[in-house]
Amino acid sequence: MKRIILFAIAIVLCIGMVSAASISESSTGNRVYFAAPLFSYSEKDFNLKLTNLLEEFGYEVFLPQRDGIEAALLTGKTEEELTRMIFEKDVSEILKADIVFMVLDGRVPDEGACVELGIAYANGKRCYGVKTDTRSVEINMDINPMITGCFIRLFKDFDGEKLMETLRQYLSENTL
Repeated sequence: MKRIILFAIAIVLCIGMVSAASISESSTGNRVYFAAPLFSYSEKDFNLKLTNLLEEFGYEVFLPQRDGIEAALLTGKTEEELTRMIFEKDVSEILKADIVFMVLDGRVPDEGACVELGIAYANGKRCYGVKTDTRSVEINMDINPMITGCFIRLFKDFDGEKLMETLRQYLSENTL
């Protein structure tokens, strides 16, 4: 019985290693998962502008509002089915990505994007953030350090156009 259990564990581990190897082998190092709120026109518009900028510099971007499953557009599924479908699709895309790029705008950063950031950070992905929102929840700190601690770099400017220009300049001189 012990041998069967050890054999089963070895098979599961081997399958996991093959899956991880196939993901990393197919990756160009430029796959981006875009984590952000995506519930209003202005959020979706800003996300798309940032995505277009990243794609202009050769990054392959998975933008959930464009490439994922949007629950509001699906009918005939239970809440449980929708939740599972969205969660599994997004986690799969995070694990395939090399980089997570997160928008931190809002009274507090979007809770779904925070979970996506946590999954990415725990799996060794390179993480970057952007913030244009002037609202803050921490006294003497703009963003919770448990979030900002995940980032290689946080691009912050309360003028969205200036932020886009700063990001464009950075990308013309650096890679994410």
